[in-house]
Amino acid sequence: MYPGMIAWWKRAQRRAAFGAAAGCGRSGGGPGWAHAGGEHDGELGGWSFGVRRPLRFLAERLGLSDKQVAELARLMDDLKTERAQAAVDNRRVTAAFADALAGDTFDEARVAEAAAARVRTAERLREAVVKTLARTHALLDPEQRSRLAYLIRTGAITL
Repeated sequence: MYPGMIAWWKRAQRRAAFGAAAGCGRSGGGPGWAHAGGEHDGELGGWSFGVRRPLRFLAERLGLSDKQVAELARLMDDLKTERAQAAVDNRRVTAAFADALAGDTFDEARVAEAAAARVRTAERLREAVVKTLARTHALLDPEQRSRLAYLIRTGAITL
């Protein structure tokens, strides 16, 4: 066997042994879920839920019913949409900052408006996260809430 294929082959064996979840695990391999990187982290928050693997992870770990899974998928999708809008807004603000610096004169009013837009975006995202957490709290039973809190505390899920 070509030496460059050995790592790929071992990963394929792990995936076969642990199922599809092994590919989305922590850096040590094995089943589990780690936070997503990129634009979801940082100043805009970090509840790094997509819709597929994290939902399966939570359904398994929390023992969710089909009705709970459907509602949680809707909540996560709404939050994902809000985060995507925040990312777009952040790119606009960054472009406005760059344009202000590139001009012949510094347009302080434009920079102030862009900074205010960044604050509004963060506030809108904060409200969406709070609303999603409140609805998630109402959706889960006490034992499921304590398991979710444990996953958040240990860093398996980031908010």
